[in-house]
Amino acid sequence: PLRMGLPLNKNNTTPSVCVIITAWNQIEKTLACLKTVYAQTYPSLTVLLVDNGSEPDFQVAMRAQFPQVNLLVNEHNLGFAGGYNSGIQAALAHDYEYLFLLNNDTLLAEDCLAALVEGLEARPQVALATAKIYYAAEPQRIWTVGANFRPWLLELCDDHKGELDVGQWAEPRPIEMAPFCGVLTRRELFERVGYLDDGFFLYYEDLDYCQRMKQAGEQLMMLPAAQLWHVVSASSGGAESPQTRYWLARSSGRYFRKHGQGWRLWLIVPFRLASALKLTGRLIGRGDWETLRKYWQGLKEGWLSRTDHASR
Repeated sequence: PLRMGLPLNKNNTTPSVCVIITAWNQIEKTLACLKTVYAQTYPSLTVLLVDNGSEPDFQVAMRAQFPQVNLLVNEHNLGFAGGYNSGIQAALAHDYEYLFLLNNDTLLAEDCLAALVEGLEARPQVALATAKIYYAAEPQRIWTVGANFRPWLLELCDDHKGELDVGQWAEPRPIEMAPFCGVLTRRELFERVGYLDDGFFLYYEDLDYCQRMKQAGEQLMMLPAAQLWHVVSASSGGAESPQTRYWLARSSGRYFRKHGQGWRLWLIVPFRLASALKLTGRLIGRGDWETLRKYWQGLKEGWLSRTDHASR
């Protein structure tokens, strides 16, 4: 249940926005994120922090530093999609015009939200917008400027990750996929496309949602006037931890199985198998048997399991 009300902080001249941040522990990162959210120049915003089953000291720390924050407390960790969904449901019960989904391991430029709202207000046909996103550790290096899908294989084509920003991404651009670490959406999007698929506990929930948006004919944009920084791999222990490999493998299997219907699956499976064997060779070469075991466990569950209950 909501521990506090969710007041509509409405400035008469600007559309109302509910900023939904999902967090599982990570007190310092969440406080740093909130600091940049409350420093936004945009006037009509309300902040809803979803505590996704964190330790008790998480709430204490949030209330001590930001007593004005609205806390939605989930007793258990519902996963990334489930945490967002609980926040989206709470926000949709009010009259917010926009919802801003934000990871707790992000830092916003102070005009980020204003630029996103301005961009969507000027483009009524666009349902979702994302910022130009940089690596927090290298503030001028691009983490993503949005991506597109390879149509036959359903994979992401994100060729610009790691580029230094020297002004080459100064124009808004249509995209097919935006990572949900920072996206501004119209409220109607969730009424048309639905909630996130909470069968994706961690990873791939944003790819899945963007595929569903594509199928529904919805438009997405990257708006470079909005900028944020992402502290990558903050919640799962790093890109090569056994737990991360498990969730990536499990969620990828579920994603490709869900969207690779019919003949397309015959194209996808050989490519995914080749990718799995390549990673397997690398892990064997390093003698990383625990990661290898978790990786194949995730693949098996993602591709073969008919339930959404993972063995965590």
